[in-house]
Amino acid sequence: MAWLRSLFYMVFLVVTVIPYAIACILWAPLPLHLRYKLTVAWPRLAIWGARAFCGIRWQIKGADNLPDGPCILLSKHQSAWETLFFPAHMPREVCYVYKKELHMLPFFGWGLALLRMIPIDRAKGRDAFEQVIRQGKVRLEEGRWPLLFPEGTRVAPGKTARFKMGGALLASRTGAIVIPVAHNAGECWRRNAFVKRPGMITVSIGPAIESQGLSPDELNTKVQAWIEAEMRQLNPERYAQQRPA
Repeated sequence: MAWLRSLFYMVFLVVTVIPYAIACILWAPLPLHLRYKLTVAWPRLAIWGARAFCGIRWQIKGADNLPDGPCILLSKHQSAWETLFFPAHMPREVCYVYKKELHMLPFFGWGLALLRMIPIDRAKGRDAFEQVIRQGKVRLEEGRWPLLFPEGTRVAPGKTARFKMGGALLASRTGAIVIPVAHNAGECWRRNAFVKRPGMITVSIGPAIESQGLSPDELNTKVQAWIEAEMRQLNPERYAQQRPA
C-alpha cells in the first residue's frame, strides 16, 4: 500500500510541476516578492500532497525563535521534504545556496532560476565562496533569509556528517544571527527512496546564536552541538547505542 500511495504521489508531483513551471515563465515580469509567493505555492502543494497521499504530517517546535529581522538558517539535511517545506512555510522568503547547474533542469530549474536565490558556480573553486558572501549579504539586506545545509548532503536518520564552514563564515562576515534547525524528515522520506512512509515530522527551530564575538569555527561548533543534541530529543531510539555528542 505504501508503494502504491507513493506512486500516486509521484504522478501528482509530475502532473502539477509542469504547468507551474510554465506559469513561472509567464509571471516572470512581476515583482520578485509576488513572483516568489506564486512560485512557492507549488512546494506548498507538494507538502500538502505528501500528507494527502502518503500520510506525512508535520509540526513546528520553537516557532517563536524565528526573528522579525535578518537571519541565516542552518538546518539538518535528511531528505527532499525539507527543501520543499522551508520556502513554503517559513514566514520570510528563504534563499538556498545551490549549484548554478540546477537552472538547467527542465521545469523545476526554470522556476528556481527566477527566484533570485544564491546560485554558485563551483567551477570557480575558492571564488565560489566569495559568491556566497556577496550574494548572501545582498539577500540579507533585502530582508530574505539565506538557508544552508552545513552537512552538504542528505544524511540518514541517526547519522551525522562533518558540518562545513560555509554558513558560519557567511554569518561571521555579515554579522547576522544564526537560527539552527533540527528535523526528522528522513524518518518518513528517506534519501533517494521512492516509498514514503506515513508519520509525523517535527521541525525544531532553535534559539538564535549570535555570530558577533565568535570565530567561524566556534559558531559552527555551537550550531552543530545544538542540532545534534536536538536530534537526540526528536528520535532518541536512533542514538541509543551511541555516546552523547
